[in-house]
Amino acid sequence: MTDYAGPLYETSFVVSDDALSELDSWLEEVIKAASRKEGIEAARAFDSGVDDQGRSIRTCQFQAQDDNALDVLIDGYFGDIDAAAADKFGDRVIVQSRALRADHSYELPPNESPVCLNCGTRLRGQYCGSCGQRSRSRLISIWQLLKEAFGDLLELDSRLWRTALPLLIRPGQLTRDYLEGRRARYMPPFRTYLVLSVIFFVVAFFDPTDNLGLLFEPEPEPTAEEIVGLEEEAKITATENKEQLDAALEKLRKLEADGVISENTAAEFEEVGDGLRISFDSDTDPDGGIFGNCEDASISDEDDVPEWVSKRFTDERVKQICERNKARGNDNFADAIVDNVPLALIVLLPLMAMVLKLLYPLSRRYFVEHLLFFVHFHAFFFLILILQILFERLLASLSLDGTISTLILVATSFYIPVYLYKAMRRVYGQGHLMTILKYLMLLTAYLSGATLTLLGAFLVALLSA
Repeated sequence: MTDYAGPLYETSFVVSDDALSELDSWLEEVIKAASRKEGIEAARAFDSGVDDQGRSIRTCQFQAQDDNALDVLIDGYFGDIDAAAADKFGDRVIVQSRALRADHSYELPPNESPVCLNCGTRLRGQYCGSCGQRSRSRLISIWQLLKEAFGDLLELDSRLWRTALPLLIRPGQLTRDYLEGRRARYMPPFRTYLVLSVIFFVVAFFDPTDNLGLLFEPEPEPTAEEIVGLEEEAKITATENKEQLDAALEKLRKLEADGVISENTAAEFEEVGDGLRISFDSDTDPDGGIFGNCEDASISDEDDVPEWVSKRFTDERVKQICERNKARGNDNFADAIVDNVPLALIVLLPLMAMVLKLLYPLSRRYFVEHLLFFVHFHAFFFLILILQILFERLLASLSLDGTISTLILVATSFYIPVYLYKAMRRVYGQGHLMTILKYLMLLTAYLSGATLTLLGAFLVALLSA
């Protein structure tokens, strides 16, 4: 296959001795299947000797019909072969792939260039070795343009599913593979984090019946018979509640008579019709939500407040902040906090990476490697919460017993800390005792850091009104 008309795609497998025979049998099946694949003219596998560590090397070469066929195969079939090898052999096999082409500029089709149109580097394949741009400058349809745009944004190809499964059930494996150079078959770490975080917040906080209410059929108005029935139920409930409230008032008066509580305590509760009303102090606004009466808002009089805080947050500014938040209501304030949570979690990532850097001073790992560990952990956290929420909604739609949902919640609550411990063991490779000690310190730092960052999200929401 040295004199070939079409380009070659070459895949090398560096294999340990215990998996050599199994790999050879598997490669025979791969070559047979590839020979029948559309776009492949020929395929073969051969022994390429051993590497510098004494491990055997097996090489597969696939001759494509032309460059277009090679592009299609690289985007799908050849990637599936690499993924299948990783799933079947795991750490026992290292996969390396490349495309081989004849370096003759006069053989290039009219729509190709011998040099990269982006940076001017001489081309020796379908991609530029300097900037990575394709060698061809082709016109594409609107559908292809949209497909590439959403593909680049969400990477919704087979790498997503190849990333999700080990992320969920193999703690630390993605981080270890990435640090050891096995990266092509997985979605990039930060893209994984961003995609799963977006999906989580959509699943957790987007209610179709609320946000897209106009698209749903409105609920039918109750009939006259249903209204009468609801009124009767309300009267029965009010009567029962009144009896309970009368009994509570009687106990309060008895406690007043015995001197256990101060006088006029029971008088603060005033019966109104069939219910009970709590009398508020005149300086308190019961409709002010969590912000209460803004007239008394002040922090400048506190002795333990730093001077730089008291200068920036005068009584007048604090009252203005209180009034603005009071005007937008509790629900909007809570939404503002939720909007700041993703930023708070991103801020938490480098803080926890610094903690890992301090916990493993002799690991010779860079800060970004510790950061990668927590990027994958947070991605796992989002993924398991997504699955839990979807499972709970499925159970609710099927009207199943809530006990199952409770068991799933308990199992998830136990699995997350266990996952973190196993990930530390796999990535950093220390014994159980040292890992447990560092795990406890990391857990303490994580809870403290999460509290501080969420408090920061609260303050940003408070001051951004």
